[in-house]
Amino acid sequence: MKNFEFHSTRSMVVERGGASKLHERVGAMGCRSVLFVTDAGLIEAGMLDATLQGFARQGLRTTVFSEVQADPAESVILAAVAAARASAADCIIGFGGGSSMDAAKLAALLARSGEPLAQAYGVGQAKGPRLPLILVPTTAGTGSEVTPISIVTTGVGEKKGVVSPLLLPDVALLDAELTLGLPAHVTAATGIDAMVHAVEAYTSKRLKNPISDCLAREALRLLSGSIHQACREGTDLSARENMLTGACLAGMAFANSPVAAVHALAYPVGARFHVPHGLSNSLVLAPVIRFNCVAAAPLYAELSGIVLPGVSGNEEQMAAALATYLGDLAGQLGLPTRLRDVGIEAKDIQLLAEDAMKQTRLLVNNPREICLEDAVSLYQEAL
Repeated sequence: MKNFEFHSTRSMVVERGGASKLHERVGAMGCRSVLFVTDAGLIEAGMLDATLQGFARQGLRTTVFSEVQADPAESVILAAVAAARASAADCIIGFGGGSSMDAAKLAALLARSGEPLAQAYGVGQAKGPRLPLILVPTTAGTGSEVTPISIVTTGVGEKKGVVSPLLLPDVALLDAELTLGLPAHVTAATGIDAMVHAVEAYTSKRLKNPISDCLAREALRLLSGSIHQACREGTDLSARENMLTGACLAGMAFANSPVAAVHALAYPVGARFHVPHGLSNSLVLAPVIRFNCVAAAPLYAELSGIVLPGVSGNEEQMAAALATYLGDLAGQLGLPTRLRDVGIEAKDIQLLAEDAMKQTRLLVNNPREICLEDAVSLYQEAL
């Protein structure tokens, strides 16, 4: 066994209805002024109402920053930092999807440390310290509540990541009741995103380790076994909890055994065409798996047995079955299945490929090396 390190969130709480008791946890931490980082849609849906009422009863001061949008830009991050400072926040709570949690991580870091955002990009560049941080996911996909990563849109077609253990929160609260209102298409896209995390963590060329492997396998079992039911019967709390737990386990896996080419090719699709991240991953997933089979067929075959119990054949055949299963999943769940379905044309492929090749932090993890010509071919296959 090779030497390895494994890091994750300090404390995880899985509790139905736990969001309504969040004030008790924050009060016990000694915090008195809390900044919630979230999005406007969540506020309009009233998803924070019960939580904020609990804080008011506890006598805790709350400020809500609700300007987060999908794939948040640097300006959104800096506005969240300014809100934290203006409110003299001594605790940050990220409440929402991956974008809200990513923004909350950086607000907690930069409001306390004072370091420029531009200097924090990359692996291990953030200096800290940070404010106390709690993350509460309301979608079952990103796993951001257990990852040391925040992704920021830095320009047209480009994203950068801040990667540091400082971004791991003090507490992650998984309350499946918060996911009951998710529309089926959001459930599907975020669920597939989580499945991609598990698959890429399991096949990552760098830092793959036995703990991440166990987490990825269990995550894939929970997610593949519940995603159809969660989309079909959105009020099935057990299915919702399986999805939320599976997404969290997949997040723990890829936080330590990082994702690769699927994400590298998905990022430009999201950044340039404003396609939700989970759907972007889904659109390029099957072509990348087929491309990687030359180098990772045995690993894909092992995962194939989890999502397709009873599948048979040699390793190449079982790996191909996994690619087919994952390639068909989006369509079965009512999502677009081709890049052209989200407005991408053949003339866009070269630029997307050039953008993807800038994602060196991700491409280095892929089990098979990818060059620009390969990226072009993969986008063409997905078109």
